[in-house]
Amino acid sequence: MPRVREKREGPLPLVWLLPNLVTILGLCFGLTSIRFTFDDRFELAAGLLILAALVDGMDGLLARRLNAASPFGAELDSLSDFVCFGVAPAMMLYHFGLEGLAGMGWIAALVFAICCCLRLARFNVAAKAETNSHGSFTGVPAPAGAMLGIFPVTLMLSGLWDLRDLPVFIAAWSVGVGALMIARFPTISLKSMRVSRENVVYVLLGAAIVIGLMLTRIWLFHVGATFIYLALLAWGVVRRKV
Repeated sequence: MPRVREKREGPLPLVWLLPNLVTILGLCFGLTSIRFTFDDRFELAAGLLILAALVDGMDGLLARRLNAASPFGAELDSLSDFVCFGVAPAMMLYHFGLEGLAGMGWIAALVFAICCCLRLARFNVAAKAETNSHGSFTGVPAPAGAMLGIFPVTLMLSGLWDLRDLPVFIAAWSVGVGALMIARFPTISLKSMRVSRENVVYVLLGAAIVIGLMLTRIWLFHVGATFIYLALLAWGVVRRKV
């Protein structure tokens, strides 16, 4: 975040409220996802979380561009992230496939949500150090963790496999993704990636394909993106050890 102005006297320009409005929009997505989860409307619930992940970061970008960063906005963003990427996915996983495990299923959901909270708290305390000199994050970011977390749901929605008959796997997946969020190894940061000028056209073409898949085969796209992201995580860890 850019340095915040010490004092802002008088009425605030309406445009300075845009970052907070975007944050509240994402929060509404997360809260509404919880509602649809308990209505067993997993398509809408998962779709809203994906929307929340897509708009995440827009508030910070707007705040920097408009010079409208504030401590209030930073706290609001962090609380919204916890609801959208910690609480909502945990509730979805529990209602989707962990209720049959009784207390153990609830513990798995709690672990996921608490790991997300710890991830966000660590980021808030050491924000400047969170992106290292190699242009990577420390541990899986909360939005990416949420997208990994709802993988069992989107796998069912894609028609490939319904994991509700394997609640132990869903519990292990929830705990594993939570562990990835609080891990200390570096993970890829899209913000730090650079594209050579001669490859720009291919990146734009790839973006068009991705958008087309998201609009027509969103669940299959999510499943494929999950495997690709996990492969990138594994590749990063192996490359660091070599």
